[in-house]
Amino acid sequence: MERASLPPQIEPAELLWRDGIPESVRFGDLYFNRENGLEEARYVFLQHNQLPERFGRVQAGGHFVIAEAGFGTGLNFLATWQAWNEHKPDQASTLHFVSVERFPLTRKDLIHALTLWPELTPFAKELIENYPPLVRGVHRLILDEGRVRLTLYFGDILEAWEALEFRADAWFLDGFAPACNPQMWLDKTITQVRAHSKPGTTLATFTSVGRIKRALADAGFRVEKTRGFGRKRDMLAGLLPDEVGFDPAAGAKTVAVIGAGIAGCLLARNLADRGVEVTLVDSASQPGAAASGNRQGATYVKLGVEFNDQTELGLTSLLFSQRFYTPYRDRYWHPTGLLQLAWSPQEQDRQQRFLRRNAYPAEILYPVAREEASRLTGIQTQTGGIWFPGSGWLEPAKLCKALSEHALITPAFSSNVERLIPLNGKWRLTGSGGPEIIADRVVICAGHLSPELIPLKGEYRLKSIRGQVTHLTDKALQTPKAVICGARYLNPMDDGVAVTGATFDLRDTNPETTRESHEENMKALQDMLPGALDPESSLAELSGQVEGKVAFRCTTHDYQPVAGRLYGADGKELTDIYLLTGLGSKGLSYAPLLAEYVADQLTGQPACLPSRLVRRVESRRIHRSGMALS
Repeated sequence: MERASLPPQIEPAELLWRDGIPESVRFGDLYFNRENGLEEARYVFLQHNQLPERFGRVQAGGHFVIAEAGFGTGLNFLATWQAWNEHKPDQASTLHFVSVERFPLTRKDLIHALTLWPELTPFAKELIENYPPLVRGVHRLILDEGRVRLTLYFGDILEAWEALEFRADAWFLDGFAPACNPQMWLDKTITQVRAHSKPGTTLATFTSVGRIKRALADAGFRVEKTRGFGRKRDMLAGLLPDEVGFDPAAGAKTVAVIGAGIAGCLLARNLADRGVEVTLVDSASQPGAAASGNRQGATYVKLGVEFNDQTELGLTSLLFSQRFYTPYRDRYWHPTGLLQLAWSPQEQDRQQRFLRRNAYPAEILYPVAREEASRLTGIQTQTGGIWFPGSGWLEPAKLCKALSEHALITPAFSSNVERLIPLNGKWRLTGSGGPEIIADRVVICAGHLSPELIPLKGEYRLKSIRGQVTHLTDKALQTPKAVICGARYLNPMDDGVAVTGATFDLRDTNPETTRESHEENMKALQDMLPGALDPESSLAELSGQVEGKVAFRCTTHDYQPVAGRLYGADGKELTDIYLLTGLGSKGLSYAPLLAEYVADQLTGQPACLPSRLVRRVESRRIHRSGMALS
């Protein structure tokens, strides 16, 4: 088997450059008009979808959704982004652009292609900086400080439309000509276009082929042939007529987020940036006080040997988190790189099987021998491992504080919520220590305390796991310059302290640090990295001299997170209650993507997760039978 055919890597486009214009070798067609591709994009897609006028009518806090068949060089997207900025909707309004590409351009080819359009340089630069590695699946890119959200699906077009959840306001039916790429223009694909449209949705396409016009008409669109661009005689434009009884998705009004850890703060800020009023509730006096209050946290996931849904969720979350944290670089985010050490014979075998069965771009990960591992981490290792160049460590408490500071976020700290009570179509939060809170929707992000707040009687397959971290000083430790993960993780030194841990105490409820847990952490660290600790001091001596912190992680029976609407045992949705919990020890990597997903749901905007990953995180799987509203 060719290595390039292994998952999750996807085959890139093979280009032939003719007079500076890219042509697809596979399809034998140009990516854009030789005479003026940018003006063609504006004429065909922006003008015939009436986008400049429609952008100007987007309401404050609203959103507009465009779907495209064939991302190509991103030229259509950049022209649209430029128009969105020029027609200045409300700052909290969001442009969603959903696009599919089976053979994506490499970053190098993308840079080459977009140099042809100097006026798009600011937009192209930001796109290139955020352009994802070439792996299959969904990639959500947050651009222009959240005013633009690009959902890129790398894979087959029919698979994409079946997997993604969105309703488009306008369609760009681009891609190569039907004669060159018939797969993109199948009747099944046109049917999916209709399924993802709402009354009043428009479409435009450069082609005027009769078969395409008839298929669109059969799907319910009113389609007209109109003058094409430049030398092209004709093109098609269409409209989906209004329907009686259409019920548009309702967006969020006011939202109460219970829990001001990393998940809750990320969600609150995400919603506020979209124009939603949020009350951020926590029993502590400040954000980031519980598990998110650790001095340092490593951002990593352990990718499975088999590339299944669980592995894809981990990979998608990791890549999204790396992009999300980039603006906080050198403040709270430190992308030092991360080594997953092959620290035992069992882990060495697992890594070897993982590398044989999967192909990942080197910008995500690559194997390193012992010498290279030692050089990259700055500390002598006994084995090699897998190097993640884009990973690193975070200061979660400081980030939580920064995220929570927004004009639309009302803090309600030192508020101990005890019950959620339905009240005239809203939810009332009752408890002690804070003001009465009433909100249209509630999201429970309370970590291991979440089961106590779910307003259903019954049991949940959520569990609390005690974890104690140990703070090591430079006197006790040979500190690395990158994160090392194995039986424990070890972070680089920060302000004279490096964090290692954490213990995994399933049945221990002790909230205080113990000498035994410190010794357990250091014993595991010494076994993983012999020589890292001060050889002149015994573990017993060191364990009595160090400090640390205890936190309680929340996880599920299958160690996968929970995100989205709350469902009862009968499978029915509990109106306007959502969960974001069960992130376990990988919360810093999972939380940004899952907060984005829950915010998508709350605002009725396109989902950043495909249906197969939605099933992976939905709440139906965590409850036991026999539940009722409490």
